[in-house]
Amino acid sequence: MTAVAVTDLHRSFGSVRAVDGATLTAELGEITCVLGPNGAGKTTTVECLEGLQRPDSGTVRVLGTDPWHADAAHRARVGVMLQDGGLPQSVSPQRLLAHLERLHGGVSRRDELVEALGITPFARTAVRRLSGGQRQRLALAAALVGRPEVAFLDEPAAGLDPHAQREVHALLRRVSDEGTALLVTTHSFAEAERLADRVVIMHAGRVVAAGTLAEVRGDSLEERYFALTSGEAA
Repeated sequence: MTAVAVTDLHRSFGSVRAVDGATLTAELGEITCVLGPNGAGKTTTVECLEGLQRPDSGTVRVLGTDPWHADAAHRARVGVMLQDGGLPQSVSPQRLLAHLERLHGGVSRRDELVEALGITPFARTAVRRLSGGQRQRLALAAALVGRPEVAFLDEPAAGLDPHAQREVHALLRRVSDEGTALLVTTHSFAEAERLADRVVIMHAGRVVAAGTLAEVRGDSLEERYFALTSGEAA
């Protein structure tokens, strides 16, 4: 079932076209990885999906709803992990996750996330005192704690050591297998090849390739990516 549908999305900032006619979908129970160079339009597209940006034109639907006009009930069904974390600085991970658990009516996977992401050692430390990697793990936990039907995750394993990355990838696969649609932005070809059921490649504000991993990558996702984003593709 389609959880995310974007059709002919346009978004400009002054004379700069950040997104220029993008079309993509993401399905429940699948991981969709979005790749593209800096300035490709990935972040703006995802912010339109999150309801943080209003499209100039085109159609954006998340679980059948226009996110720009979404109410609190709809937002409770969607998880968001921002690149800068967006975390309150004065509370501890323990208090933050408990608060989010209450907001979701107790429908939570808090204990699983705390264990899988290794949060226990810093659970009582104020967010402002956490390292970058610790904040990254907490931001991911905050996005998934309410068992969302759709989650937008911006480079969820960036900056983590290989063991932590492996744990994150295993967690994302479990969450996806339970039926959640995960849309993951990444710069890592290895991460996309390990995680993705579907791949979207963006360049210059447009979707230049989309489909299953096998359909998009050919013999090598990395080679296909560079061909598509340097004008060499046939």
